[in-house]
Amino acid sequence: MPSLKSLKMRINSVKSTQKITKAMKMVAAAKLRRAQERAEAARPYASRMESVLASLGGKVTVGPQTSKLLAGTGQDRVHLLVVVTSERGLAGGFNTNISRLARKTIEELEAQGKTVKLLLVGKKSRAVLSRTHKSAILDVVDLSAVKIPGFPEAQAIAADIIARYDRGEFDVAHLLYSNFRSVLLQEPVATQLIPVKLPDPGSGAGAGISAAVEYEPDEEAILNELLPRNLSVQLLRAILENAAGFYGAQMTAMDNATRNAGDMIKRLSLVYNRTRQAAITKELIEIISGAEAL
Repeated sequence: MPSLKSLKMRINSVKSTQKITKAMKMVAAAKLRRAQERAEAARPYASRMESVLASLGGKVTVGPQTSKLLAGTGQDRVHLLVVVTSERGLAGGFNTNISRLARKTIEELEAQGKTVKLLLVGKKSRAVLSRTHKSAILDVVDLSAVKIPGFPEAQAIAADIIARYDRGEFDVAHLLYSNFRSVLLQEPVATQLIPVKLPDPGSGAGAGISAAVEYEPDEEAILNELLPRNLSVQLLRAILENAAGFYGAQMTAMDNATRNAGDMIKRLSLVYNRTRQAAITKELIEIISGAEAL
C-alpha cells in the first residue's frame, strides 16, 4: 500500500496537471472562436472562385496553349501529397487522423504503380510519416513562427508547388487536410489540386453561372491568371479549416483530460483517506493493547 506522503504528492501533482489542462481548454476555446470565424469567412470566397473557374472552364477548349495547371502534363505517374497538419499536439487524434488518411492514400497510389512524394505543412505529420515514408518527403513547411497564417503563407506554399510542377517533379497534386464541421467533428478530406478539377457548371459550386458573361481580354487569359490564385485560395482555406479543427480537437481533448484528472483526484483522495484512517486505527489499537498489558 502506498504511503500517505506518496499519495499526497500524487494528488498535488494531478491537481497541478488539472490546472494546466483547464487553462489550455480555455485558451483553445478563445482561439477556436476566432479561427472558426476566419475559416467561415474564407469559404464563400473559395466557393466563388470554384464557380468562376467552372464558368471559364466550360468555355475553354483544352489545347497546347492551355495552362498546365488545367491541362495537366499528360501523364499520371508521380503524385504529390500536400499534407496539412498542426504545429502542436495535445489535440487527441486530430493529427493522427490526417496522417492515417495520408498513409491510406499512399498505399492506394502505390498499389496502382504510382510514385508518391510528400510535402508536409505543419510539423506533426513529419513524426508519423517519416517512420514509414521518410524517403518520399520533399520538404516540411514550418508555420510555428507565424501567429495567424494568412494568404501570404498560402501563396508562398502555392508558388513552391507550382515551381516543382514546372520542373516536372510530379504530375498530379493532392491536398489533404481536416475539414472543420463542428467542435466535436473534424473530417479529414483529400482533394485534387493539380491539374484542377473543375466542378460541373450546372451543379454544386458552378450552379447559377448560366448568365451570358463577356470576358476581357478572353476566357483563356483570365483562366491562366486565376489558376495560380485558385491554388493559393484552396491552400489558404485548408490551413484555416485545419486551424479551426485543431483548436476544436484540442478544446475537447483538454476538457476530457480535466474531467479525467478530477476523477483521479477523487479516487486518490479516497485511497488517501482510507490509508490515513487505517493508520490512525492501527495506532489506537497499539495504544489500547499497550495500556491493557500494563
